[in-house]
Amino acid sequence: MLSCTWLHATVARLAAMTASEPRRYQFDRAPLRVYWEVTRACDLACRHCRAEAVARRHRAELTTHEGLQLLKDLASCDEPLPHLVLTGGDPFKRADLFDLIEAARYFGLPVSVSPSATPLATPEALSRLKAAGVEAISLSLDGSTAERHDALRGVAGTFARTVAVARHAAAVQLPLQINTLVAVRTLEDLPGIYALARDLGAARWSLFFLVPVGRGTVLESISPQACEQLMTWLAGLPRGQPLVTTTEAPHYRRVVYERTGRRGGHGAGIRDGNGIMFVSHTGAAAPARSAGSAVARARALSRRAATRAARIRSVWRRTLAGALQLVGLPPSATERLS
Repeated sequence: MLSCTWLHATVARLAAMTASEPRRYQFDRAPLRVYWEVTRACDLACRHCRAEAVARRHRAELTTHEGLQLLKDLASCDEPLPHLVLTGGDPFKRADLFDLIEAARYFGLPVSVSPSATPLATPEALSRLKAAGVEAISLSLDGSTAERHDALRGVAGTFARTVAVARHAAAVQLPLQINTLVAVRTLEDLPGIYALARDLGAARWSLFFLVPVGRGTVLESISPQACEQLMTWLAGLPRGQPLVTTTEAPHYRRVVYERTGRRGGHGAGIRDGNGIMFVSHTGAAAPARSAGSAVARARALSRRAATRAARIRSVWRRTLAGALQLVGLPPSATERLS
């Protein structure tokens, strides 16, 4: 397979070309993490849903066979193999979820799952995730009370179910990440959510700063002043209790450095296009979940085995071009790497 081999050589030359710039890139290890939106089906109706999820599965979703081929292609990458995050929608809406997990683990791919807090997330289902070798799960918590959380999730009882799922994950020793939306709607409640995340034993608290896509266009982003105050508070929290990370907030790195003198750190920089690949429910691949358009189609990779290597090389070339745009370099830079 030429996919990751070609990518590593290409981006190594990119790194050499940009060595004099203050920014540091990690394209030579991409993809470090692959987010596969296995379905957009979900029984919740979250007000800020990027995927604009609906109750039923889309008829153009990748089939089981196509999904297995995608996993096989990902496993052809050089070491370290990418960490696969199965997201949605709600992954539990796919009847073949555990077959996909089993295949991913067979191919040596580390796996995490991001389920929705619905009746499908039973104690038995979580125990099966643990037994199947899933390394962690993530749950969304956008309020410290049922009233606040359920208002955003659109279904009464979601808060109580989220807490129950989190506690069962702890009981079966399945590491937990709590995802929280940062918007005007949630800002004043963040200290309460943090306290609850700690009580639930979360290993990581990931704050997702609002990106106005999907249904999220109806919500309001916080002001620059509020953002600065929030990040100053976050930087002062005890380290690793839980670990605090941010998404769509690379400037958190500056605040951490100014307050503590620490440089870098997990989630401190821009990850989109920097070791990240997103595959949609229909197989559209892009360097970020919020990218404006797809740069490749995973479904096309399995049409003819004889041309698979060439197709994957094309996927990565276009993914790299999209990634360059996200970090401020023109897509034409790929032409100098040919």
